This record gives sequence, C-alpha cells and structure tokens, in this order.
Amino acid sequence: MGVSDYYSCNVQIKTESTILTFLHPLYIFIMLKPLLRYMGEKVYVLGAGSTKYGKLNESIIEIALNASRDAIESAGITPRDVKAGYISNVFGVADKQVHMAPVIMSNLGIPDVPGLTIESACGSGSVMFREAFANVSAGFYDCVLALGVEKVTHTSTVESTTLFSYCSDFFYEGGNGASFPGLFGSMARAYLATYKATEEDLARVAVKNHENGFLNPKAHVRKKITVEDVLKSPVVASPLKLYDCCPFSDGASAVILCNEDFAKKSGNPYMEVVGSGRGASPASVQSRKDITTIPSTVEAARQAYKMAKLSPKDIDFVEVHDCFTIAELIDIEDLGFFPKGSAAQAVREGRTRLNSDITVNPSGGLKSKGHPIGATGVGQVVEVFEQFSNKAGERTVKDAEIAMTHNFGATGASAAVHIFKKIK
Repeated sequence: MGVSDYYSCNVQIKTESTILTFLHPLYIFIMLKPLLRYMGEKVYVLGAGSTKYGKLNESIIEIALNASRDAIESAGITPRDVKAGYISNVFGVADKQVHMAPVIMSNLGIPDVPGLTIESACGSGSVMFREAFANVSAGFYDCVLALGVEKVTHTSTVESTTLFSYCSDFFYEGGNGASFPGLFGSMARAYLATYKATEEDLARVAVKNHENGFLNPKAHVRKKITVEDVLKSPVVASPLKLYDCCPFSDGASAVILCNEDFAKKSGNPYMEVVGSGRGASPASVQSRKDITTIPSTVEAARQAYKMAKLSPKDIDFVEVHDCFTIAELIDIEDLGFFPKGSAAQAVREGRTRLNSDITVNPSGGLKSKGHPIGATGVGQVVEVFEQFSNKAGERTVKDAEIAMTHNFGATGASAAVHIFKKIK
C-alpha cells in the first residue's frame, strides 16, 4: 500500500467512525437535549379556587388569601409545595397596596417563596397565567400559584372610572374623555354599520350570558333579563346600553400549575394546558385600520391553535372577554368560530348558547359573572377546571374535553388565549 493509499484509507475509516458516532442514540440524545428542553415540559392545572364576584367586604389581601387557600386545598397540597407565586392585579393602589405578591406570599406563610405582580389592564389574569405557564414549562418550578385579585367597588364612580381610564392610551383616549364605554360604543357602531347586525343582536348576547350566570352561584349579577330589558335600559354610549356593559366587581380567583411528575404524584384530577398564545394591537383604537376586529386576539389564537395542533372546530366551549356585548361578537369571529360579520346571525340562531354549536361563556362571562379586573382571566381558567371536574352544576357543558379561554386588556391592546384538555 502506497503512502497516498494509506492516508486515503485512514481518512475513510475516521469518517465512517465519525458518522457512526453521530448516529449513536446516546449522542443523538445529548445533542437534542437542549432542543427538547426548549420545547418545554407539559404543564397542568391541578387545583382551582375562587371567591364570589361582586361587592365584597373583606380587604384585598383577605380576598386573595381565600381564593389561594381554596386552590391549594383543591390541589391537595400545602403552601410549602408552592415554589413561586404569580399575582395579577391592576388597582391595588385603591387599597393602598402595591407590591402585592410578597405580601400575599407572606400571609400564606411562605415569605421565602418568590412572588411576582403582573399588570396588563383587564387582561392581567391571562397574561399572568401565561407567565406562570412559561416558567413551569421551562423547568424553573414544578408547582406555582397563579392568583388574580381586585377590589374596586369601595371607590366612588368617579374614582373607579378614572382608574379605568388609565388603562387606555391616556394621551389620545382617556385624557381626552374617551371612556371605555365610548370606545366600545364606537366599535359597536362601526360593526352595526358594516355588517347585518342590530342592537337587538347585542341584547341577545347579554340575555344569553345572564341565563348562564343565573346558574353560577359565584356570579355578580344572577338575574335573568330579556331583550326588551336591555333595549329599555339607560343608554351609556350609543348604541350600548346599561345591560350591554359588564359590572365593576371585587373578587379573586386562583389556580395551581405544575409539571407532569407533580401532577401524577398528587393523585388528584388535573387538566393540561395544551395551547398558549399572546398578541398585541395598537394601544389606541384610532390607530387601527379596522375597529371591528382585535388584532391581538387573532394573533394570540393563531399561536394557541398552532401549539395545541387544534382548530376552532375542536373547541367544546370558550370563555371570552365580553366586557361589552359587542366584544363577544368580535371575539368569536376573531377566534375563528364564525366568519367575519356572521356572529350576530349565529347568536340570533342560538348557536352560542349552553350546549349548542359552540358554548360561549358558560360561567356567565364578564357580563353576568362579573369583572374583577386582575382576576378575570384566572377566573376563566377556574371555570374550565370546574367544568372538567364535574363541579359546574346546571351550567355543565356536556362531554366537554377541549376548552379555550380568551382575555384582553383595555380595547384589546394586549391579549392572551389558552387551550385546555381534560385528562381525568
């Protein structure tokens, strides 16, 4: 064998050896491990708890602790099992309490457990839930508390309305007198003028949600209403009337999130978070090309469907952000349940009622269940957990296995969408 032949043979042997090394299962696992970690661990909701929504006499911390304890007990764990706390709150300043998370963790008897307070206007609860989900998925914690809390009914109408206006693009909107009823009224007027929809259709959304809320013992407004009741109620911001608007509420809702090992060891029922998405829209309504859609919802839903490998037809029921009746019509189109401009017809035909084509807001939604700003998004997850664990009573969505929650901030400047799967 010549020198050139020797080197050629040696290079070939080394090349084949290198290829075999690359194909070795252990090597493949080592190389793919960072990628697998990036894909994240599965995340589950193991327990849920909530106060009643409405005008509550307890302090904001007491309300928060009541919901937290209920969630912890529901999960069959102790506060010491919680490795981090995520708290959503918007108007703590009204109770002279900001930096809410460490105060709540201390009162739970776990002052050494880190807490984080998150604010994203009316979408705070779902944005906070997303952060809690991401941290468990990333492997930072095996069990966390996700709590939303708000107390605002003790403030005057002027004070509470002023606080709410701070959630808008204040330079363009709130500071110039554009209230949220006014902004959503503009969206409603544009929708009615563009599509085949009427004020009666808006009223039907309220009637349907009050029917569901009447079956929810923790709802703020447990009262059945008629289309005529809505149409005759005082005009707030035309075409929106009083019964087109959700109430200000006090309340707290909490859930326990954990990884797969923790969930299986618990021996308790749990559900999986299979999809999560976040989106954004121009902060001011006037900056949007089309005010009959909310871009943040569309994008958040796209991400959540992609992660879950599901589509709108797979969803058995959905909790949407219906701060005003027009919002629900826009939501269910942006989430893909109905083509653009057809939601009003769907509501007219009863296709969004309990146990219909797609059950929308079985809890009663913000319209009837209530809207404790920081707690709303978490309360939607509590509703899913109760539905999946046979605790929803008369408002149960039959044979439901896949559910969605949708929650946005202000007029939709931020939004988060989550998809859940019933496990056992």
